[in-house]
This record gives sequence, C-alpha cells and structure tokens, in this order.
Amino acid sequence: MRNFLKKSSSFAVLTIFILINYSCKPTAQSIVDECIGFHGGKKYDDLCVDFDFRNMHYTIENKKGQYIYTRMQVDSLGHKIVDMVTNDSFERNVDGVKTTVADSMAKKYTNSVNSVAYFFLLPKPLNDPAVNKELLGTTKIKDKEYYKIKVKFNEEGGGKDHNDVFMYWIEKQTKSMDYFAYSYETDGGGIRFREAFNQKTQNGIKYSDYKNYGFEDLKTKLEDLDVLFEQNKIPLKSEIINLNVNIK
Repeated sequence: MRNFLKKSSSFAVLTIFILINYSCKPTAQSIVDECIGFHGGKKYDDLCVDFDFRNMHYTIENKKGQYIYTRMQVDSLGHKIVDMVTNDSFERNVDGVKTTVADSMAKKYTNSVNSVAYFFLLPKPLNDPAVNKELLGTTKIKDKEYYKIKVKFNEEGGGKDHNDVFMYWIEKQTKSMDYFAYSYETDGGGIRFREAFNQKTQNGIKYSDYKNYGFEDLKTKLEDLDVLFEQNKIPLKSEIINLNVNIK
C-alpha cells in the first residue's frame, strides 16, 4: 500500500510538472499577444492617427473594431482628392464633391489605403480573424534571439491578397517586432524583408520606420530570409518613412 501511495504521489508530481511546463511553453498566439501588448495593447482599440507618407496624408481612426481610413492627395492639376475607407464602404471626394468611381478602381484604391494602414498598425492586425499563425522556432539576427512566426490568411475575410504569406521575427525578451517579410503575387510577384529602425513611442503606441529589402521573384523562401539578411544578400530597395506622425 505504501509503495502504491509513493508511486501515485510521484506520478501526480510528474503530471503537474509536465502540465506546468506545457502550459508555459510559448505558442504563436501567446507570442503575438505579448508583442501586441508591447507595441500598444488596448490602446489600439481607441486610436486616432495622422501622418504623411510619400506625398500623401493619411488618417487612421479605430473605435473598437470600427475604422475609418482616409488618404488625401493633390493631383497634378491641383485638385484635392480624398479617399475614405470604412469596414464596408469606399468613397472618393474631389475638391469636396463625392465622385462616382468604377468598382474595379474602388477596389484598387481601397486595397492601397488598407495596405498603408495595415503596415502602420502592425503588429495589431496579427490578431485579425482571418489570420493563421504558426511558430517555426527561434533564430538569431544581429546577436539577438527571435521567435519566428509564419502567417497565412483564410480566403474568407483575408482580402484580395489572401494568398500572400508573411513572416515575423519577434524579439524573444522584449517581444518587439523588429523584422517582418512577405511574399506577394500581384504585379508579377516578389518578396520583401523589412527591418525596423527609428523606433518611437507616442501616447503608448510604438511604431517604426523600415528599411525595405527584397527580390523581384518568388524563388527564395521566406524562412531563409533571416540567414540571407545576416549574410547581406538581400538588396535594399527603399526606406519606408512616415512623417509628421500624430497619435491621439
């Protein structure tokens, strides 16, 4: 009887040890949750941002999932064009007058505005319903250890570019999103790898500018980009810099 009790006690302790270790093991979801928390957390749920990017002025307003994104530009004839995107609509105004836009062009403009907002709001969009996350393990970049997370999208809710694949490198200690990459198929396709720099915090939201590296084909695997970056084998294409950022 004593032996049985000892064995039962030992088994219980071992079971608890396994459960504790299993529950503490990081998952793609837990890492992303911590990453979002590091960059702004609940502050993303009630957010108003405006900034300039590539000679256009953008605003991002988000109230508990209901959003309004706008883009303002002045064309070569001096006309002020404002595109407005919400959860379920698109509208274009030219010099303050609502203008009819063909469906194909409305989709193009919507995707363009959404893309700028998406990249500015990262990592928050990684918890969108259509996102599927997979933890691939860890790696080292510039002597720091990173979690490596692959992201794919459901067709439903994943938007026009749901076939795009993303990769995120999240610093193991701080949970900072310092690098990400993606492959895309539009306009002939390509691969981009972005390195965060000029990281800043304003009203609790952390955001970055990016050095934009890449290839104009889809032969390279996203999983290999961290190694290629360390070897200086990814060409620098441009810098992604947002100016006059104002976060409320």
